[in-house]
Amino acid sequence: MSTNYKIYTKGGDKGQTSLLGGTRVPKYDERIEAYGTLDELNSFIGVVRDQSINSTYKSNLLAIQHVIFAAESHLAADKPESAVNLPQILEEDILFLENEIDKMNEVLPELRSFILPGGHVAVSYCHVCRTICRRAERLTIKLSEHYPVDERILKYLNRLSDYFFVLARKIGLDLNAPETLWKPN
Repeated sequence: MSTNYKIYTKGGDKGQTSLLGGTRVPKYDERIEAYGTLDELNSFIGVVRDQSINSTYKSNLLAIQHVIFAAESHLAADKPESAVNLPQILEEDILFLENEIDKMNEVLPELRSFILPGGHVAVSYCHVCRTICRRAERLTIKLSEHYPVDERILKYLNRLSDYFFVLARKIGLDLNAPETLWKPN
């Protein structure tokens, strides 16, 4: 990185930021909320990758981070023309998640109750990812009511939260972490 490069631009000092394409919007704009929540998710995925987990999970999570970053860029575009040259979310990305979920589920015990997050820090971080992903999905659905959003992004986020639920269980199994079932009163 050049020593002349400055991370701060001062352009947001008054509460506005630019979308891809140059449109200025308030920092609370629903597009900023949606892609900012994906950015938060991406950061927590990095925390999961930094845990002592199977290297296959780590490489899968890295691939997921790339897809999430692509989704962020699409949500940051001010109009469809601004997104033309951005990396696409593909059906193969969704199928990848489905295949990974199915592989992990083959060895997991049947679940007959809700489970409480916990048992190991890596498991808990997967649950944090799952819940942030669900929030990102809700915000993106809301965004899609006012702006065009590629339906594959919505599908991907829906599948991704399922992936994190199953990954949490699989990592727990791998690490012999206890799985605590929810016991209603």
